[in-house]
Amino acid sequence: MRAVIQRVCCASVAVAGQVTAEIDKGLLILLGIAASDDLESVDGLANKISKLRVFNDAQGVMNKSIRDGNAELLVVSQFILCASAKKGNRLSYSRAAKPEAARHLYADFVGKLAAESGRPVQTGIFGADMQLTLVNDGPVTLVIDTKMRDEGAFRVTANRG
Repeated sequence: MRAVIQRVCCASVAVAGQVTAEIDKGLLILLGIAASDDLESVDGLANKISKLRVFNDAQGVMNKSIRDGNAELLVVSQFILCASAKKGNRLSYSRAAKPEAARHLYADFVGKLAAESGRPVQTGIFGADMQLTLVNDGPVTLVIDTKMRDEGAFRVTANRG
C-alpha cells in the first residue's frame, strides 16, 4: 500500500458536483492498493498513520497524533499511486490491485484506521471520478509505502514547507 498523507485545514470530496465527504482540521489520506497488498499491509499502515505525530502541541512542535486531538480523517482511494512510469511515458497499472480485491482492502483499511485512531473516517467513493478540494496545513505531506521497509519499519518520506 502506498499512502500520501496531507495535514489539512479542511478537505472535501465531490462526485458529479455534489460534496460526498468533508473534514475540517485533520488528515487527507490518498490510498493506493497494490496487487501484493494484504491484511498485514492494512493493519500496519492503519497503525502507523494513527500514531504519526504530525499535529502541533502547545509549543508548536509536531508532537501530537490523530489520537490526541479533535482532528478528522478523510481517506480517498487512488489506484494511480501504484502506477509506474519506468518504461516510456504511458503509465503502467500492472502493480495495482484489481478493483474487487482493492475495494475489500480499502474497506478493511478504513475500518482498521477508525479502530486504531478512535476517530470516525470520512471516505471518497471507491472507483468514482472524484474532485478533491483541500487546504494543506504547513504544508505537511508524508508518503508511506508498506513495501519499502527501512530496518523493520515503513519508509516514511516527509516534507514540511
